[in-house]
Amino acid sequence: MKPSKSFADSLIARVRSLGHPLCAGLDPHLDRIPPLFRRGSMDPHAPETARAVGEMLSAFLDRLEGRVAIVKPQIAFFEQLGAAGMTVLEGLLARARERGILVLMDAKRGDIGSTAAAYARAYLDPGSSLASDALTVSPYLGLDTLEPFATGARESGCGLFVLVRTSNPGAGSLQDLEVKDAPLFEEVASQLAPLASELRGPETGWSSLGVVVGATWPAQSLAVRERLPSSIFLVPGYGAQGGSADEALAGFVPGPAGREGGIVNASRSLTFPEAAHTEDTQTWERAIDQALDQATTELAEAIHR
Repeated sequence: MKPSKSFADSLIARVRSLGHPLCAGLDPHLDRIPPLFRRGSMDPHAPETARAVGEMLSAFLDRLEGRVAIVKPQIAFFEQLGAAGMTVLEGLLARARERGILVLMDAKRGDIGSTAAAYARAYLDPGSSLASDALTVSPYLGLDTLEPFATGARESGCGLFVLVRTSNPGAGSLQDLEVKDAPLFEEVASQLAPLASELRGPETGWSSLGVVVGATWPAQSLAVRERLPSSIFLVPGYGAQGGSADEALAGFVPGPAGREGGIVNASRSLTFPEAAHTEDTQTWERAIDQALDQATTELAEAIHR
């Protein structure tokens, strides 16, 4: 059965309505959990640690309702907590859906054959307890490894974000290697173009085949955009990692409500602002709200420059 709506159409509609492209990362660094939520030793294997993470991120999601289009849980932070952490993650996915927030699972999966198909079922099958609206995947084992994920996206209407030019400082040692007289990341982008065209949403023309391009590489963003004109960019590196709002939007293009074509992720700057390190609930809420306001205002202003 054909999905009723594509991920790309749903996401772009929400971003346009909100007036900014902020994506809130859910990266629960245990050593940063504020006193208000800390429980016991905060050892990853202690049962109270998972509860503390769940309480903090549940409260954080409540602050996000009506203010961001999408959240991005980084699955490693939940995996380190064992089964209890995955239970917490399942609960957060349900809570996000209840609040009308899309979920991009940052799992960076990439494997061959039946293993990739199992990953796709885990994160893209609507019947899975970990079902998400989109998933990050890696193409660097070969583009054939993406086909099970592409099949899952076609069947469910979900989105994929393929790692192309990542924000980490050492990315260039591989991703910038010359292949066919161009950097490897540009060749990857070019090879993704047919699938991106196939997964374009009927309402907006944006593709549910997105790509990851770091805010710390604005020139490379332009090169990727040239090869993938309809792909939504997931832009890490904004905020705590040093990328500015203007750098993050380098690969965006004019749209009906300002520049569009991507989502800009912020994690630590939103979940762990300095003023949120407190035992007081109201102080914590104000700190989170102020961090959200700062990021959304910066990005809302930047899409109109």
